[in-house]
Amino acid sequence: MPDSRITPARAHRLLRHGTAVLVDVRETDEFAAGHAPGAVHLPLSGLADGSASLPAGRDPVLICRSGNRSRRAAELLAARGVYAPDVIGGMRDWAALGLPVEDARGAAGTVL
Repeated sequence: MPDSRITPARAHRLLRHGTAVLVDVRETDEFAAGHAPGAVHLPLSGLADGSASLPAGRDPVLICRSGNRSRRAAELLAARGVYAPDVIGGMRDWAALGLPVEDARGAAGTVL
C-alpha cells in the first residue's frame, strides 16, 4: 500500500500535477480563514456520518490544521476501503513551508 501520510511538499506536487485533489476536513470557519487554493471543503463530521462524499476523478489527499483530524479521516475512509493519505503537520506545516494559503475571497489567508 502507498504511504498513508505524506508531506505538505509532496501533496503540493501531486496537486500541481493534477493527480490529486486536496480535501480539507476542518470546520467551515477554519477553511474560510485560510486554505490551499483549489482545496475541497468536506468537514470530518460529514465524512464520519456519511453526509459528505469525496470528489470523483482525482485521488483524495486529506488535510486539516495539524494532521490529527485528517489522520482520523484517513482511518475512517480506509475502514471503508478508500485510500486517502493525509498531510503530516496539516495546514500549519503547509503555510510554514510558504505554500499558498487563501481565504474565502481568494486573498491571502491565515491558518486558524
